[in-house]
Amino acid sequence: QVQLVESGGGLVQAGGSLRLSCAASGRTFISIYHMGWFRQVPGKEREFVAAITWSGYSTLYAESVTGRSTISGDNAKNTVYLQMNSLKPEDTAVYYCAASGRRYVRSGRADNYDFWGQGTQVTVSS
Repeated sequence: QVQLVESGGGLVQAGGSLRLSCAASGRTFISIYHMGWFRQVPGKEREFVAAITWSGYSTLYAESVTGRSTISGDNAKNTVYLQMNSLKPEDTAVYYCAASGRRYVRSGRADNYDFWGQGTQVTVSS
């Protein structure tokens, strides 16, 4: 079993930065191959933000955050991070961490992930 806990959200001004963390526990070394971040606002579907292989070999970003965000991982701590810079009001959402036990995934699709955290709120004011 794998459990995910997000942290690092909060209220920031436009142009500011946040670093989100996702701590994984359980059978992580043999169960997780990919981890990702998604976000969701009321009335809209969950949106892909970024993904990374557990080894850190490859990454993928949504066009909306490319150049402003960096996803990284620390395998020793079983933790994945999302560094977000130059934040905009449209980045406001609940951000969710996700993990997949599949060797090959379509990283931008939520239904390719098996485990989810409870989410952390990010609010960007103008």
